[in-house]
Amino acid sequence: MTAQQPLDHFVSKAPFNPATDEKLTPEQERYYMASQWQMVWRKLRRHHLAVVSGVILLLLYLSIFVTEFIAPYALTTRHTDHLFAPPQTIHFVHEGEFVGPFVYGYTYRLNMDNLKREYTPDLRQVNKLRFFCEGDSYRFWGLVEMNFHFVCPARNTEFFWLGTDRLGRDMFSRIMYGTRISLTVGLIGITISFVLGIVVGGLAGYYGGWTDAIVQRSIECIRSFPELPLWMALSAALPVDWSPIVIYFGITIILGLLDWTGLARSVRSKLLALREEDFCTAAVLMGAKPSRVIFRHLMPSFTSHLIASATLSIPGMILGETALSFLGLGLRPPITSWGVLLNEAQNINVVALYPWLMLPVLPVIVTVLAFNFLGDGLRDAADPYK
Repeated sequence: MTAQQPLDHFVSKAPFNPATDEKLTPEQERYYMASQWQMVWRKLRRHHLAVVSGVILLLLYLSIFVTEFIAPYALTTRHTDHLFAPPQTIHFVHEGEFVGPFVYGYTYRLNMDNLKREYTPDLRQVNKLRFFCEGDSYRFWGLVEMNFHFVCPARNTEFFWLGTDRLGRDMFSRIMYGTRISLTVGLIGITISFVLGIVVGGLAGYYGGWTDAIVQRSIECIRSFPELPLWMALSAALPVDWSPIVIYFGITIILGLLDWTGLARSVRSKLLALREEDFCTAAVLMGAKPSRVIFRHLMPSFTSHLIASATLSIPGMILGETALSFLGLGLRPPITSWGVLLNEAQNINVVALYPWLMLPVLPVIVTVLAFNFLGDGLRDAADPYK
């Protein structure tokens, strides 16, 4: 039997110098040295629908800081000569000549057969819109008296982009004021829900045993009640003589107190898996307190999951407030929210005659879809296995 020939050795025997050999390109170096949040951001940017949804939500939340500027009219301004006025279309060209943004004025008559005001555009009234102008007076955030608006109608004319309601109030202005209330309800409610979910779920997942058993049975009891009837019962228990601002905070607290159970179970399951990891055991052996182990070592391990859960929970809060206000058990006038505006469109006859009263449902749909798309994108980007 002949001896087997030795195989050629293809590994270079030259000394390795990391300063000159195998040098990474700047793109490769940024990729391999990226932190967890940088990796999440890179994956999120490839989810174009989530990015577009995030931009829409950012614009909506930025708008609540300048609601009074964006709205052409103050919240309580009434136009008694234009009750149930239909939306006005913005034009730029009149009789072949470029005029700029303008709307045609109204002429109306009362139909005595159905007692409906019938409005007709008057092509002789060309009402140019003014920008960065002075209009209705208001108190900015209830503090400073101002009258500045981004857009105003021509002097002694009207501009109703989305029509008016039964009292002659501009629907676009009221929707903008309602945006501030409806969006902040979701943020305040999710803050309460997150604090309860993280604390209760963290204690159950870290300690286990009888602590976990008590928490799980409590969650099962809360989730056994139908959600909407429970919201309705608790909202109806709020005294009717409370001020609108107290009612507002009462509704947000109710929504937060009933929405923490899902997050608590999610946190519990994550901690049950992570508490057995080596880094957690090492922290305990080094004398770290349970609070430090939970919030310093365990929670950061799935912070991205918590952020994705928040974006998926906020729409539930917004829909909850809208549903309660629509049923007359949530926020009440003079507070204006999307649900309060939709409450005025309950009569099907009114909707059939004045369909623009249903327009407040559009921002609800856009906001809920945007949060869901953004949540899906964050969840995929934060998944380490994708």
